[in-house]
Amino acid sequence: MPAMIRDQSKKPGRAKATSGAVAKSAPAKAATKPVATNAAGRSAARLGKGVIAVAPPSFRRERALLKQGIWPVAGCDEAGRGPLAGPVVAAAVILDPARIPKGLDDSKRLSAEQREALFDKICKTSAFAVAVASPARIDRDNILRASLWALSRAVRALPEAPKHVFVDGRDRIDVDCGCEAVIGGDGLVMSIAAASIVAKVTRDRLMCALAQDCPGYGFEQHKGYAVPEHLAALDRLGPSVHHRSLFAPVVAARRKHQPWTDVPEPDLFAEVTVVTSTEISVGV
Repeated sequence: MPAMIRDQSKKPGRAKATSGAVAKSAPAKAATKPVATNAAGRSAARLGKGVIAVAPPSFRRERALLKQGIWPVAGCDEAGRGPLAGPVVAAAVILDPARIPKGLDDSKRLSAEQREALFDKICKTSAFAVAVASPARIDRDNILRASLWALSRAVRALPEAPKHVFVDGRDRIDVDCGCEAVIGGDGLVMSIAAASIVAKVTRDRLMCALAQDCPGYGFEQHKGYAVPEHLAALDRLGPSVHHRSLFAPVVAARRKHQPWTDVPEPDLFAEVTVVTSTEISVGV
């Protein structure tokens, strides 16, 4: 079980023969496939019309640190920044270099069945920890700060303190070791990919549990994301205790179902009347 912290192309033309000369056929060149680069900066081979194969994440960065004597190295990622309901779940994973599960990839490029199978393999072969930032913390701190808090807590909860951490995204986290933020890291760094799977599977399971607590919203299907079915249920039922109260669709649903809870924000640019006095008191 993980340690969990809860927080309430043109075709080549034919060679033309010149006058009085015999045209020699040029040696055939090996066909080369154009290389593209995806949004995360990774090379991608174009295999056919409309088909691009993207290289899977590698263990290159972790291995480079291992050769320098820097180990253990953890990867961390979160799941659930975008939804309207449920927590943000962060995971940290230290892979065993001798027992890396095959098929690790960005959780978003895997099916639910693949994620579940890899989740079990990661748990059996790696050190990992999970931390949860509740909707209340998200409302209080904002989604970015709550996510960074959960990522930091997950790293600190690992059974062995890492000497270096790779974190997905632009922001480094507060940890007691070296930390490197990698944009698109879940598709580049194998440890981050493993963490993305653990975080995603854990959160999906939590949302299925919340669906039993709050039936009617369809949490077990959309996992709290703002899909049409969720928005329709939110408009029909109003927000639940598991919704993030400061997200715009939730605010709109609350105003409809619970108008008495809507407190208007003060207008900082409202006209202010300043009363002045010209009377001067002179002491004798």
